[in-house]
Amino acid sequence: MRQLLNNDTITLRPLEPTDLDILYRWENDSALWAVSDTSAPYSRKALWSYLETYTGDIYAQRQLRLMITLTSDGTPIGTIDFMNFDPLNNRAELGLFVSQDYRGKGLGRQALELLTSYARDHIGLRQLYVYIALDNEVCLNLFKDFGYIQAGVLRSWVKRGTNYRDVALMQMIF
Repeated sequence: MRQLLNNDTITLRPLEPTDLDILYRWENDSALWAVSDTSAPYSRKALWSYLETYTGDIYAQRQLRLMITLTSDGTPIGTIDFMNFDPLNNRAELGLFVSQDYRGKGLGRQALELLTSYARDHIGLRQLYVYIALDNEVCLNLFKDFGYIQAGVLRSWVKRGTNYRDVALMQMIF
């Protein structure tokens, strides 16, 4: 039997209160802020409030955030999100984070496969899109290899320190 949000290696599951500590660590890793548009640390209270009020209802919250875990033992290894969900135009922005220890093993690609099938076959989305800094070659290659097409370049779109970086708008239309 095919499972909607898991395979033999990874599972995409809803956020749980027990995720507080790992989210706190990931969200407050300032090395990751450059790719997440975060500019300040989150308190445990703020993250706890988010977990308490988060329903996972993409239509109500215009977002769906899932924890990527190892199927074998449930170890959290990252997150994958739909953000800026637009039900009128059947599209959503996608966000993907895989913890440093699990990168380069094809797990991000597997998460993309599961969530893309879910988006297309279960939610009925027509397209997904991502914004990726042009200097993030690993991420650009992942999405290109997965079938995303560069739809444009946004000049000086993100500020990193005192410099601005160009960003590719990558799009997958089903």
